[in-house]
Amino acid sequence: MASVAAAEGAAAALRSVLSRARSRRRRGRVARRGPCGWWRLARPSRCPSSAASTTRATAASARTTSRSSSTRRPSFPRILKWHFIGNLQSNKARALLAGVPNLHMVESVDDEKIANRLDRVVADLGRKPLKVLVQVNTSGEESKFGVDPSGCAELAKHVKLSCPNLVFSGLMTIGMLDYSSTPENFKTLANCRKEVCKELGIPEEQCELSMGMSADFEQAIEMGSTNVRVGSTIFGAREYPKKN
Repeated sequence: MASVAAAEGAAAALRSVLSRARSRRRRGRVARRGPCGWWRLARPSRCPSSAASTTRATAASARTTSRSSSTRRPSFPRILKWHFIGNLQSNKARALLAGVPNLHMVESVDDEKIANRLDRVVADLGRKPLKVLVQVNTSGEESKFGVDPSGCAELAKHVKLSCPNLVFSGLMTIGMLDYSSTPENFKTLANCRKEVCKELGIPEEQCELSMGMSADFEQAIEMGSTNVRVGSTIFGAREYPKKN
């Protein structure tokens, strides 16, 4: 009964999130007088498996560590498109790509080293080109991963021109935890997109913006986010293993 209740609760929360997101998408489109594409990315990290099963409705799911991606992925249907959103070490790239056949995108490429490594592993495994996002540290926090905004165009250019097995698909950022500077973080990423698209000669519609989580996804969508990472709002608080 508990598992059924958890799944029903997650499904109801997901419907609420979708409704709120659609409303913000309309507001964003009017405010910017332009296209406002958006889609959802549920993040079931360390949540009850019964609740996480509702991510089938989103057709996309996210993991934050390479270990959890390869160990928990088999219990979910292949219809899901997995996104990796955590810091990825070069020596973990092969395990991630080999362990998750339906890995759709890596959202945390923040230097040329990891880009080159992913490019080689994709080729070695004979996988189709992998979509990647360049992670940008828009808050300037030393504890955050990501390339400095001033270097994101150069890294995006490297991925596009020097990594034939990767597909540059956009930019990602994680705002400050207190959310006081979140609007500025989002604005910075939007400005980075303009610079990147100008450098690469591509329309902005081809450059995704992955920004916004449970506490700020509505504002992120209104400011141009195409990918939002919503976890606790749908699945509840994380469950961590008990220490012995």
